[in-house]
Amino acid sequence: METQGTSIGGRGIRLRKGLGLRAIAFFLPGALLATALCGLVYVENQQTLRSGANDPQFQLSQDAAALLDAGAAPASVVGTDPAVDIAASLAPFVIVFDKSGAVLAASATLDGGTPVPPKGMLDAARPGGFNAVTWQPRDGVRIASVTFAWTGGTVLAGRSLRLVEQRETDAELIAGAAWLASLLALGVASILGAALWPADGSAT
Repeated sequence: METQGTSIGGRGIRLRKGLGLRAIAFFLPGALLATALCGLVYVENQQTLRSGANDPQFQLSQDAAALLDAGAAPASVVGTDPAVDIAASLAPFVIVFDKSGAVLAASATLDGGTPVPPKGMLDAARPGGFNAVTWQPRDGVRIASVTFAWTGGTVLAGRSLRLVEQRETDAELIAGAAWLASLLALGVASILGAALWPADGSAT
């Protein structure tokens, strides 16, 4: 009787081990696919949100550069009065620079003055081209900026990324929740599938 009990116990251990291995074999491919899909959806959403944040600035800066080349005064193309506080407002703004990087006119203010980006950021906007980058004039202020060149210098249009970054965070949380839910569902399905699999590996 002791020998039989030992044999039954050993068979039970082997069955549980086989169940676990089958469950893992079922789970891993699905987990990899779920991870890849959730990551792809998040990256696509993030890129769509970030690239879309530049759309108004492309129009504002390109149109302003064309007006300046046509002889318009810098103050006439910046538009907003009073100036936009870029630390608090989501409104777009325009800053016109000469070739040395000095401000000619601006519709933006930060901490009581006109924010000025690094000159290299302005120089990157070659004649006939543009420079679209994220500009951080100080901690806590991030700007989606687009700079175009004009004959007398450069013109930058920008707006706060605060709302866009909030949406990116929401998208990240949704993608993470979907990933965890997918893994949980895959885990349960893998265990059930392993339990229903014939012990001898054959379909009956």
